[in-house]
Parts: sequence; C-alpha cells; structure tokens
Amino acid sequence: MDFLELARKRYSCKKYDGKQIKPAQLEAILAAGQAAPTAKNLQEQHVYVVQSPEKIALIDEVTPCRYNAPTVLVVTFNKENMFTFPDGVHTSGAEDAAIVATHMMLAAASVGVDSCWLNFFKPAEVSEKLGLPGNEEVLMLLDLGYAAEGTGPLSNHSSRKDLSETVSYL
Repeated sequence: MDFLELARKRYSCKKYDGKQIKPAQLEAILAAGQAAPTAKNLQEQHVYVVQSPEKIALIDEVTPCRYNAPTVLVVTFNKENMFTFPDGVHTSGAEDAAIVATHMMLAAASVGVDSCWLNFFKPAEVSEKLGLPGNEEVLMLLDLGYAAEGTGPLSNHSSRKDLSETVSYL
C-alpha cells in the first residue's frame, strides 16, 4: 500500500479487543519514531511504553478517552533541550514530539496495529501518576492495539475540506 492510501486508511480506533500487540510490531513502531526528524537533530523526545495493568490503570485515572488498548505510548519532550526559534519565544519541543508521535501512529497502521491519539488529559497529572522526570513535558498518549470486532472509523472519517480551502500558493 502506498503512503497516501495508508494515511487515508488509518483512523482513530475507539474500541480495542484487549489483545496485546506483538513485540516485533512494537519495535517497528518505536523505530519509526526514532527515525523522525527533530530540530537540529536534538532528539529531545522520550517515549514511555506502558503495558502493565497497574500503569494502564493509572492512565485510565487521568483520561476518560481510553478504549481498552493494551499498550499506551506516552510521548514527552525534554524542556531543557529544545531548539529556540530566532524570535526567542517559540521552541521545538512540542512540534518535534508531534512528528515522532505521527511517525509512530502511521507506522502502527503499516504493521496492522490500530491506534488513537489521546490528548484529553492534563499533562502534569500524567507525569505525576507515572513518576516521570520533571524536565519532561507530556505531549500525548498513543493507544495501540487491535480493533474490536465491528469497530471502524467514525462516519465523518473521510470527510475532508477541498485542498483549495486549506492550501494557498503565494
């Protein structure tokens, strides 16, 4: 399958069967994140793989948007090791971690693993519950697993604005 087909096929899975993903699939997903570009190649991201029932339960306490996925990737970035833009205000941490997360999300689809990008939580709560280092900020959670039978994309999944509404040539 070509990239555009993969990108269009991938959807946010809202119900998993609970079966753990295979180690080889997880390694491929993590390797895709490792291959992602970051500003000045600082690689300030850190990915935490959460699979134990105890740690999954802690994540369930901080977000209602969990759908029985057996694996959650917690994507963070190091707030002390980011590129600062010439304006002296903006930094690359969140965007770099988002690129890493997107690579992993698409890689999951390429190896037959369903996913859902979760952002309905308070980052500080996730950090506290999981005991993450204070210099890291949680960007997102990525549910990983296999879709439960009968699960599929939401009805508006393929609805997209025309390119003319979202792209301008200058």
